[in-house]
Amino acid sequence: MEIDIRALETYNKLAHDGAQSAVKSLSQLTGISTRVEVTDVSLMSPSDLQYEFIGNEYAGVSIDLTGEIRGETVLAFDEQARTAVTDVLVPADDPEMKKSSIKEVGNIMTSGFIDGWANHLNTKIKSSPPTYIEGTGTEVLPRSATEGDSHLLVFRSRVEASRGGVNEPVDFRILLVPDQTSLETALEPQTDTSISFEKLEVFNEMTKEGAEKSASNITSMTGIETSVNISRLSLVPLEDIPAEVGTKRYVGTVMEFQGKLSGYLIILFDQPSGRAVVDSLVPMETEGEWGEMEQGALQELGNIMTSGFIDGWANVLNAEIKHSPPKFVADIGSSIMSPIIAQIAQTDDHAFLLDSSIETDSDRVFTCQMLALPRRDELEEALDEILVENSGNTEVDPNDLF
Repeated sequence: MEIDIRALETYNKLAHDGAQSAVKSLSQLTGISTRVEVTDVSLMSPSDLQYEFIGNEYAGVSIDLTGEIRGETVLAFDEQARTAVTDVLVPADDPEMKKSSIKEVGNIMTSGFIDGWANHLNTKIKSSPPTYIEGTGTEVLPRSATEGDSHLLVFRSRVEASRGGVNEPVDFRILLVPDQTSLETALEPQTDTSISFEKLEVFNEMTKEGAEKSASNITSMTGIETSVNISRLSLVPLEDIPAEVGTKRYVGTVMEFQGKLSGYLIILFDQPSGRAVVDSLVPMETEGEWGEMEQGALQELGNIMTSGFIDGWANVLNAEIKHSPPKFVADIGSSIMSPIIAQIAQTDDHAFLLDSSIETDSDRVFTCQMLALPRRDELEEALDEILVENSGNTEVDPNDLF
């Protein structure tokens, strides 16, 4: 299956505009101020999508789509968002009325989300009556996101909400998972800017394997057991990427890579994870500051992780990819990303973002996010040349890492 990249960008914009229409309807109904933080289209496995929802309670609606676009749309509010909405619409303590209000709000919002797609395609997209959904994590996901091992293209929007001028910790998602057949028709190449879906899957798997090698390198150097929990490839408008990373404070490294592919690799540890890594790497008491010794330890780890991540690409592409010495960074996520986005924005308005999350389930809470931003034209060219049968050749000689 060939995907027209320009068409994919158009549909991503439609998803963003649809989300804007949906949150406008919510604001009119409830008075809750909302804005769309991020909209992207992500290639990911069902298990990776499921992991994003694990452990949280959600309520919302599910709607089946038929017509030019077929699939399933899910609108899901977390507990805080559901309470904020129902407290406005149903002040009385009536569980059934609160459930009905979520169903009605969801119906109105998803209608706004879908209408833009129908207008663009100049066709009717029929939607089923909304089904109320409630549950923990994967219980609220589209059915296609809980079945099988094949990759999904998921249009995702995340919304920030506030009421009375005070930001609330609201998690509000809109997901559209089209079925493969209608997606193939919608994204049928009309220009020469097409990419093979199968090769995108290969590249996403290469990225996940690279992240797993990096996780293994963390464990080898620090003794902290880690694993890769999420790995996805997303097409994202550049202006949305800083919000994708958010305003949490991080320490880590930034590297530029060049060769068959060029771009940036950003490795971000949240503050406690960064401190745990440094404590494992530096065999002496430190004063808790990010001094020269601590920065050097993270830079060395970043160098080893980068080699494990990028060398797999080089082997499959049969090309040399070099990277610059890692640069230490310590700031909020969006501020770390902004100067990198400014560089890429000189030639592109969208980017392929490769996002992998490394975590541990031990008592030592640990999170690390690896973000790769290859130049889009070079990625398209590399994917065009890639041999799917060569995709297993990601092995790296351990001696090359040191």
